[in-house]
This record gives sequence, C-alpha cells and structure tokens, in this order.
Amino acid sequence: MTTTRLSARAAIASVTDPGGFAELPAPHRDCAPDGPLAWAGYDDSRARATARTGEEESVVTGTALIGGHPATVISFEFGFLGGSLGERTGDRLEAAYTHAREHRLPLVSLIATGGSRMQEGMLALTQLQRVASQSALTRAAGLPQIAVLRDPTTGGGWATLGAGADVVLALPGAQVGFAGSRVRPADADPAAYTAEGQYAAGHVDAVVPPAALPATLADWLRVLAAPRSAEPVAPPAALGGVPGGLPPKTGWDAVRLARHPDRPRAEAYLDAYFGLRLPLSGDRAGGTDPGMLCGFGLREGRAVAYAAQCGTATRPAGYRTAARVIRLADRLGIPVLTLVDTPGAANDAAAEHAGAGAAIADTFAALAAAAVPVTTLLIGEGGSGGALALAAPGNTWVTPDSYFSVIAPELAAAILKRPASEAASTADQLRIRPQDLVALGVARGVVGSA
Repeated sequence: MTTTRLSARAAIASVTDPGGFAELPAPHRDCAPDGPLAWAGYDDSRARATARTGEEESVVTGTALIGGHPATVISFEFGFLGGSLGERTGDRLEAAYTHAREHRLPLVSLIATGGSRMQEGMLALTQLQRVASQSALTRAAGLPQIAVLRDPTTGGGWATLGAGADVVLALPGAQVGFAGSRVRPADADPAAYTAEGQYAAGHVDAVVPPAALPATLADWLRVLAAPRSAEPVAPPAALGGVPGGLPPKTGWDAVRLARHPDRPRAEAYLDAYFGLRLPLSGDRAGGTDPGMLCGFGLREGRAVAYAAQCGTATRPAGYRTAARVIRLADRLGIPVLTLVDTPGAANDAAAEHAGAGAAIADTFAALAAAAVPVTTLLIGEGGSGGALALAAPGNTWVTPDSYFSVIAPELAAAILKRPASEAASTADQLRIRPQDLVALGVARGVVGSA
C-alpha cells in the first residue's frame, strides 16, 4: 500500500502535531573512504541516496508532540539504501534513546527497513546489539517504547526496534518479518510475512489504518502518561442481578448463577469500568487467545492495566499474554486489574503441546513478583488453578453470581467416585459460594451493584 511507503519526514508529519517536530543533531563520525570495509562504490551509493531522499542517513530522529503529548521519535527513510542500519544509523539511534531517557520521554519508532547494511559487513550487524542495549536501558528506566511497523519492516529492524517494543502497531498490508522477500524460502506462505499474519500469530498488538494511526498513538501516549495510583484500584461494581437480591443458598445455586448464559462477561465489565481502553494482543510466542482480554486504559483519569478472562477455558497463549501485560504494567508503575472467569485452563492435547503448565506457572510468577498493586474481581466461574493464576493474593473480590472452587463440583464427585447426582451436594461441601469465599478468607468481600 502506498500509505506505508511515506518518506521518513512524511511519516513523522502524518502522526505528529503540526509544527511540533524538532530534529535532534546527528552525532559526528569520521568515516574512511567507502566505509569500514572499503567497499568499492559505497560513498557513491550514499551520495545518490542523499540526492534522492534529501537525507544524510537512513533514520531521522527528533522530538515531537503527538496529540499534545511529547515523545522522542525515530523514523526510517527506506529510500536511503533500503532503510538499512549502519554505524552512523546506530549513532543516531543511540542518541535518540539517550535523549528519551534524559528527558523522561516515551519513544515512538516509525520503522521501514530492510535490515543491516551489507556494505558495512559485521560492523553493521553489531548495530543491533547497540539498539538492544539502548532498548534495555530505556526499559529499565521505566519508559514505554511504541513501534509502528511500516512497509517493509524486516531483518534486524524488526528483531530489535519492532518486536522489542512494548506496544507494536502495524499498518495494513505492511511486509513484516525477520526474513526479507529476497531471502525467505521460495515456498514460504507469503501471508506469514504480513502485518496481518504477524497479528494473527500474536506478534503485533493491532493493525491500524493510516487514518486512525495519529489518534491511536495519541491515545497510547495519553494513557501511558496518565497519573497512576500507588494504591490498589477499586474493584468494578457487580453488573449481574441475583434473584431476590440474596446470596445463593447452596453451592449448586452459585454454580448455576455463574454458568448462566446471560450473565455479564468481561467485555461488559471492562466497558463499564474504563473511560478509554486500549487492547494488547498476543503472547509474542506465536499464539493468541480471544478468551483473554488484555491492555491498558483510563479509569477516572488514571492509568490501569487489565487482564480479563472471558468465561472460556484459558489457553496457554492467554496466560502468556496476561503475564506479559502484568510485567509491563509493573515496569511502568501502573496498577493492575484482573477479572477471573474461566471453568479452568484448557487441557486438550494442543494446550499441553503449547505449554499449559509453564504458561500458568509464568502467570503465577508475574503476579507474585509484581511490585504494583493488583486488584482481582471474580465475575463468574473460578475453576481451579487456571483461575487462581490471575487472582491477587489478599485483594480478590467476588460478585454475587460467582463461585471459586478447587475443582468443578462434577469433577470432584467423579474423583471421589460419587454418582453424578451428588455433584450438587459436593458443591456444598466444597464451600464455593461468594459468602463462603469471604468467610474462608479467600476473598475480601462481595461487591455490590453500581
């Protein structure tokens, strides 16, 4: 698409506020004739690239306002030797990262690159280590990094600035992949190397049309720059009604309420809780789970991260996505809200092959290690460890139409070699009602309706 092949400066102008871009000075580097490898004709190639694009290098860096929010901006000029990375590119990228840290600014990268510059050989390839180091320092400083994948985003540019960003957005139809079009296998599926293919595989958070990109970036910067509370956020109010307004009389009553097909689900709770909500998608390991909603949003003007189960059996990709978001929120100092609602973790063969146990363990670990406050609301079924992995110890709340159990009552009866007809009485023995959970100290309280 032609919209993804803008020049570096046109790409900057397309997403920043008018007149808000100030270019950073380019670091000086003395270069030998035809570069470090004395590659015949390299200086002439660079001169032609400059004449064609008006740029001295393959990146333009500076500061800008995006929707009124300041950011450090990196934009690649694909017309300059394919947006490739050389030593002087690395100098400019390092300076941009350093400026972002010194001025406590988020970093926005508008990427369009074919990878490392062959005319500089291994010295070009080692620029990826420089970028990775700068990205790690910026991450440790608690500053967000947002990448926009233009056409093409391949090679080391994808494997560092792109895939290494906290939030990865892509333009429709953009070529995205580690292998460029001339080096991938001849029989490779071309869809795998597109923005849409990378989104489906869990490596891109959203595919954003060009017309929507400025507002999307502005929303992300607005959320990530918003005040955040040092205290746990309040749990959402209950949306579901309970017959008679009374707590369930029996454990089986609690199960039936939680399994009712018309009970409010995570989407409704998130919509009611947040004034603005921005999703993150994918586990960065090749998977997505539509039954796990994750992202960041604004609650009464304050930033909150969320991970919410949608009532389905949670798949390994869902747990990995949740763990990723919890760790990102922890690094950025943003409190977390989790919504628990699952009959349990997916336990089919595909889930086991995808590492269900390791993914659940990773979610437990992310929650246990979080220094930011985490609030949990059980909004439906709490099925065993697959639900507990998302529950905040000491700060879990429950709705009146929910239950939490070590195992589903039917399965508990089966394990105890009881007939199926005894599932209801087994539910009573398990003490899984909302009021039981409070009495046992598992939950802090039952939330009321709005």
